[in-house]
Amino acid sequence: MAEHMAVLGTSLDPESAQFARDRQAMLESLRPFSELARQVLAAGGERAVDRHHSRGRLLARERVDLLLDEDAPFLELSSYAGAHEPDGQPGGRLITGVGAVSGTECMVIANQSTVKGGSLNPAAVDKQLRALDIAHRNRLPVISLVESGGADLPSQADIFVPGGRTFHELTRLSAAGIPTVSLVFGSSTAGGAYLPGLSEYTVLVKEAATVYLGGPPLVKMAISEDVDDESLGGAEMHARVSGLADYLAEDERDAIRTGRQIIADLRWRRAGPGPSLPADPPVHDPDGLLGCAASDPKRAVEVREILARVLDGSRFSEFKPLYGTQLVCGWGSIAGFPVGVLANNGILFSEESNKGAHFIQLANARSTPLLFVQNITGFMVGSAAERGGIIKDGAKLINAVSNSAVPHLTLMVGASYGAGNYAMSGRAYDPRFVFTWPSHRIAVMGGTQLAGVMSIVQQRAAERAGRPYDEETDARVRRETEEMIEAQSGAVYATGRLWDDGVIDPRHTRTVLGLALSATHSAPVAGADNFAPFRM
Repeated sequence: MAEHMAVLGTSLDPESAQFARDRQAMLESLRPFSELARQVLAAGGERAVDRHHSRGRLLARERVDLLLDEDAPFLELSSYAGAHEPDGQPGGRLITGVGAVSGTECMVIANQSTVKGGSLNPAAVDKQLRALDIAHRNRLPVISLVESGGADLPSQADIFVPGGRTFHELTRLSAAGIPTVSLVFGSSTAGGAYLPGLSEYTVLVKEAATVYLGGPPLVKMAISEDVDDESLGGAEMHARVSGLADYLAEDERDAIRTGRQIIADLRWRRAGPGPSLPADPPVHDPDGLLGCAASDPKRAVEVREILARVLDGSRFSEFKPLYGTQLVCGWGSIAGFPVGVLANNGILFSEESNKGAHFIQLANARSTPLLFVQNITGFMVGSAAERGGIIKDGAKLINAVSNSAVPHLTLMVGASYGAGNYAMSGRAYDPRFVFTWPSHRIAVMGGTQLAGVMSIVQQRAAERAGRPYDEETDARVRRETEEMIEAQSGAVYATGRLWDDGVIDPRHTRTVLGLALSATHSAPVAGADNFAPFRM
């Protein structure tokens, strides 16, 4: 198949002034994430880290590194959860991601106990639930590295109800035949005690792990019993008396070794077909991706330039190239995994909508995962578009996306506005993974357009009421609205709210998508048997 595919060419000129401007703009958009990454890796600061090490404890990242196979890549997810909060610690006090353990791709969830004792804030709850959802849908065994003080009590009103979903999802994983493992290194208190309690395999570290519903102070207040940590919920007690611990580890490294052995003993089998095509690198330099997103959002992006630097061998077999030309569809592969591609080269008209719906059906017929590359301002508006059936045609595309059963991966490289986000498998449509470039924008519409629409509505309301319209106030409100939309549509705000699974350096796009595709193939890859009726 691969040898018959056309190789995408390029007209990108790395020596041009335009490329230089676009490249510099992308590097500038990456800058805030360098600072966020520094904060995430600081893990609560030097003092907290030193104190943790002085107690003979490993940091969360050190535990993850030891757990993973040597030199195995780790697809870290939701790295900047909570970054949109002005006083929040980015990262959500958790590390989550996909990596190989004893040769098996697993979802790893690790509490960062050096950040507020590993207590769970709202961002941490959202991040943990997203990780469990990814594990379930991609059939990934889950390993939890536990050391947490439980819920962040000052935030309990925002944690208690959604946080209970964690236990629900753990039991659903087991019911679906997906193993769950808890390695407990320290405190696992209150609701957090149910994490090892609901896991299929539990390992507790001797003289360090404590698991109980209520600690000694609560027990004293509730039933006037004086008891110490070890007698109440220590590792030895749970290994010898309660039976909660399946394995008693001598120390943290022994717990990690035991966890790796548990995964090895599963003899896990991937249910997907796996890679089947040559995984040779693109013929065009991935560094060119830095100049593939326009510094001016009003300027179109040639999406084939992106595909030429992401697909294996830059090979792409385009579907319907002469019809609906602002939606590029076709077949290729990434890291040897076949994919169908739907990528925006402009706004969606009726032709693009029909073409996309048709292509999605074909991908499902051949059980091929889909990659959506979003740079979309929405569907076409206006009388010509309405008379031409844009609503019913756009509905076909949304219908096809909604009922498609093959894995979807979504990459946002530019704008992601309005129903165009939905039609291109935005987060609300349950893609397996969503990744974004730092230059992307996501909103109902652009700030200028939204402010202008609100202004027109207010002017017309004033005319109907027969009252004068305050132009000065209008100008101020429009300016404030544009500034608000700009702040709320940026990549930092979006990723902080977990509207995606990570902001990535464009140069790493192929690697990230390859790891994500590999994870999806732990589960069966099969197309839909039927679709909801299309409005013709």
